[in-house]
Amino acid sequence: MTAVPLAALDPIAVFVMTRSPVTVLAQTDLNTDGIRAWILNNLLPLLLLTVALLLLWLGGGKGDNAGVMRRVGGVFVALAIIGLAVSGTGVDIGTFIAGLFSTSGG
Repeated sequence: MTAVPLAALDPIAVFVMTRSPVTVLAQTDLNTDGIRAWILNNLLPLLLLTVALLLLWLGGGKGDNAGVMRRVGGVFVALAIIGLAVSGTGVDIGTFIAGLFSTSGG
């Protein structure tokens, strides 16, 4: 029976053994995509559900329909701001608004 070195079985071990730890760390891509996806997929729907239940519980039982609608309007504004922040179109809208007030010679 032939002995196979452990490093030959594990490509990551070969990679780590041939390079210094600083080189390995420098080659890893650091970003916030994972936490951003988790917030969008898990935390945001839970917060929206909580807000909806609070609106129904606080205003619905008292018959204060106008107060509930004012709060719902505020929630819609907050959702629009979150949507702009998440989609990245806030820069385009800001550029458009700035273009309305700028006087370019072109």
